[in-house]
Formats: sequence, structure tokens, C-alpha cells
Amino acid sequence: MGDFDDLLSANADYASDFGLSGFDGVAHAGVAIVTCMDSRIDPLRMVGLKPGDAKIFRNPGGRVTPQAMEALVLGAHLLNVNRILVIPHTRCAMASNSEAELRARITESAGQDASWLPLSVVVDQVRALAEDVAKVRSHPLIPDTVKVGGFIYDVDSGRLDQKV
Repeated sequence: MGDFDDLLSANADYASDFGLSGFDGVAHAGVAIVTCMDSRIDPLRMVGLKPGDAKIFRNPGGRVTPQAMEALVLGAHLLNVNRILVIPHTRCAMASNSEAELRARITESAGQDASWLPLSVVVDQVRALAEDVAKVRSHPLIPDTVKVGGFIYDVDSGRLDQKV
């Protein structure tokens, strides 16, 4: 008890005028975003959306993993998604460190060996983004009517740069 009091207090404030009660759960703007878990990214606000407008899937590096693809297929068929943005970002730890470097940092922090931990580092961010967009576009369960774009988010300027 107590470890989460600040967050529970903030949640009470949030819930006091909660406006999404009864929301149907579809993406009202027809958008799905795959992006990194980095806390510098505000996926909705960076593209002018609000809660309820988009489906968001986040993971280290903003990659189209099997889990992300599952979310995109569900979104395209059941949740009104007709545009997909894949958005990694500048200064990403997954794109600026090797697996060995990240494992060494985790080992040091954890005080135990992390050499067994799989990490999906990105050697060439633009190439990986193009591969991820191609993966989504060519997936048999993503309709051709769904538009897919690849962007890099600049964490220092807040700008998106379309690469694919």
C-alpha cells in the first residue's frame, strides 16, 4: 500500500469527469498507430487525435511484431481502422545500442546475467521501417483499402517525417 497512491489520486481526479463511459471501442478516426514505448511520445496528440480516435500499439522500437500485426488485423476488420501509421523515433535505445550493450546495461542494473534475454535492436531504422510497412501492406488479412505509412518521429522537434 502507498506505492501507487499518487497515481490512484490522479486517477480519481481523471475519473471524476470521465467522458468515455459507454464508448463503443472502435477507432473513430479510423487510425491505428504502432509506435515505441518511449515516454516522450504522445501518440494521439502528435497527430491531432483524442481518446477514442485511434488504436495504439506500443513496444520497444515501434516494430511490427506478431502481436502488433494481430492488433492491426483486429483493428482493420473489427475496429474501424482504415489507416495505419508505423512510427519509430529518433534517439531510440533500440536503434542506437547493440544487443550486447543493452544486455550489459540490464545485467548491471539487475545484478544478474541477462545474456539470454532476446532484444530486438534495430541496425538500420529506415530499412526496418520499410520492412515493417511492407509486412503490413502484404499481410493477407490487411485489406488493400487500408492505407499504411511509415514515419520517423523526432523526439526533439515533435515532427513526423514520412519515410514510406
